[in-house]
Amino acid sequence: MSHESQTPHHDAPEGAAASGSGGQGHTPISVGKVLLLLFLLLVVAVALAVAGILPRLRQKSTLQKETEALAVPAVMVANPKPGQPTQEIVLPGNIYAWTDSPIYARTSGYLKQWHFDIGSRVKKGQLLAVIESPEVDQQLAQAKADLATAEANAHNAKIQAARYQDLLQQNAVTKQDTDNFVTQEASTSTQVKSALANVQRLQELVSFENIYAPFDGVITARDVDTGTLIDAGANKEMFHMADEHVLRVYVNVPQVESAGCRPGVAADLTFAERPGVQVQGKIVRTADSIDPTSRTLLVEVDVNNSKGEIFPGAYTEVHFHVKSSRPALILPVPALIFRSEGLRVAIVDSNNKAKLVPITISQDDGRTVQVVQGLEADDRVIQNPPDSIVDGEPVRVVQPQSEHEGGEGESGAPGPGTGGGR
Repeated sequence: MSHESQTPHHDAPEGAAASGSGGQGHTPISVGKVLLLLFLLLVVAVALAVAGILPRLRQKSTLQKETEALAVPAVMVANPKPGQPTQEIVLPGNIYAWTDSPIYARTSGYLKQWHFDIGSRVKKGQLLAVIESPEVDQQLAQAKADLATAEANAHNAKIQAARYQDLLQQNAVTKQDTDNFVTQEASTSTQVKSALANVQRLQELVSFENIYAPFDGVITARDVDTGTLIDAGANKEMFHMADEHVLRVYVNVPQVESAGCRPGVAADLTFAERPGVQVQGKIVRTADSIDPTSRTLLVEVDVNNSKGEIFPGAYTEVHFHVKSSRPALILPVPALIFRSEGLRVAIVDSNNKAKLVPITISQDDGRTVQVVQGLEADDRVIQNPPDSIVDGEPVRVVQPQSEHEGGEGESGAPGPGTGGGR
């Protein structure tokens, strides 16, 4: 009995242990395993953190580089085009007649009649008009009578002087009386000359009653009519005449082009009202002096107008064909920079920095300009430079989009839309 009662006593712990093991479901975890698990979790967290931070740092670096790149102005450059050795200069010109003269009256009176109106072609010496001046006619008649009186007195004084000189030789008269009559002869002779000069003066005034053409030409203006009161002098123009067989064209050539405009240089005239027609002419003389006000040289071009197709007073464009001492370089107008210190263009140097250089231009047709000083043929000129560009500013040279469709927008740099490697 005692042995049997002891058996359950020794088996109780095993049953209890078995019962306890069945209640918990697993054995206790060791400390090493826990530390390993925490280390793994830390490694995973660090890996996740690094995986999230590195792309952000890369994006930030890329964004900073792009921002710095975009802060540098992107410019397109091109070399200036060489000009022709012979260039054409087109300048406005004013046309004048070979001889142009107003006609005034030299005597006063009333216009009796006129014979030619505007547009009439007349020859030298043809009668244009007649002035009626009766008071001048009467003055001439009086002067002729005074001349006759003076001639009669002079004739009588001559006879008396001769008579007294004969009587003096016979001692019949005194020497004083003889000298008086000799002096009277000389005085009356001078009076005759004075009266004759007065007659000739009045004859000239009477001849001025007839207005004659001073040269072959055309009547371009008539400012009087029958019955008009005419005053002698330049107060009122009666007629205006012009000789149009050869025309003078005056052109103001800018100083920078004046060296090529010498006598003998050919020039062509064009007219807006006659498209496609060119009239040949040539430079015959220049002023040989630069006008200090306009800084231009006055040039005269003579044109044959025997057919009368060109009118004096007209406007024309004169095309000069001059040889360039130094061929010009051609630039588009948008490449110019207008600053207070003068005209400039921006070029890119070997260090990709902008450099503003002063230039001198000769011809400007509105689209392009010819540069005669300040540029070299191999200079890289910035096209359409920004207004804010300054000397020494870094720039980024890009190529036109048309040359690299969808490719690189800059030499060695990604083009637009590539995302910069992102």
